[in-house]
Amino acid sequence: MQTPDTLVLGPPEDLTTTVGKLAGKLTAWLDALVLALPNLVVALVVVVLAAVVARLVRRALHAVLLRASARTPAARNVVDLLATLAYVIVLAIGTFVALGVLRLDGVVTSLLAGAGIVGLALGFAFQDIASNFIAGVMMAVRAPFLIGQTVETNGFTGVVADLSLRSTTIELPAGPRVIVPNAKVFGEPIVNHSARGEQRVDVTCGVAYDTDLRHAQAVAVAAGESVDGRLEGRPVEAFFHTFADSAVEFTLRVWFPFTGIGAHLAAQSRVVIALREAFEREGIEIPFPIRTLDLPPNVTRALAARGDA
Repeated sequence: MQTPDTLVLGPPEDLTTTVGKLAGKLTAWLDALVLALPNLVVALVVVVLAAVVARLVRRALHAVLLRASARTPAARNVVDLLATLAYVIVLAIGTFVALGVLRLDGVVTSLLAGAGIVGLALGFAFQDIASNFIAGVMMAVRAPFLIGQTVETNGFTGVVADLSLRSTTIELPAGPRVIVPNAKVFGEPIVNHSARGEQRVDVTCGVAYDTDLRHAQAVAVAAGESVDGRLEGRPVEAFFHTFADSAVEFTLRVWFPFTGIGAHLAAQSRVVIALREAFEREGIEIPFPIRTLDLPPNVTRALAARGDA
């Protein structure tokens, strides 16, 4: 007697029946492929055309932007970025149109949703990289400095050796190279020593209290004017400003073309030498620091007695 829980196995399926079903499936797929073949051809043509148009757009946009930014070489990175971005956008539009032709609208929606989620995740994961990249774009557009100029930022002073969309490379006078993330450069004050092509050398000096200050001022100005390589269109100035412990101090200001940190230091050295030689010729004293010591009376008497002895 057969119980309700008894499993009844039917006879094994005939091999011919299985092959027939498989052939039916293949025939159905082939028919679907034949029916979809026009759409596949159209989709392929759309993708190819999109690739061609994207390449042409990238080339044309790159040429136009490059001519527009010819005066700011630092913006070349942004030009390359925008041209590549236009290429990707046009190619993506062509791909989505091709998927629509194939009636794969669900795939398009999934790709867009997935791209949004992936972009959000990457934004959180690579915040520092994104901030450096954005700062690099802003710096390339604003061009606060160019490659080869001398700048001071984040405690480093040197020549800009390279400027990318991620970092700025500064070559220090002593030889080492410092790679500073663009976010730090963009967020900190930037001193561009090369922007104006000229820089003032300030030399502070002091003269004795019994010196004729007007005469000393005229001698200092003449000494500054005699320095080789100074800018003729810039006046040499000397201003007294401090009553120091043992001297009346002034600052001599001389302008020079700026060609680098080394040239600036050499110009400063020439000004110091010219000022010292001029004061020696005129008999103007540059006093040494003087200290007056007040000693107790008993110490004074003891020293006096020792001197008598």
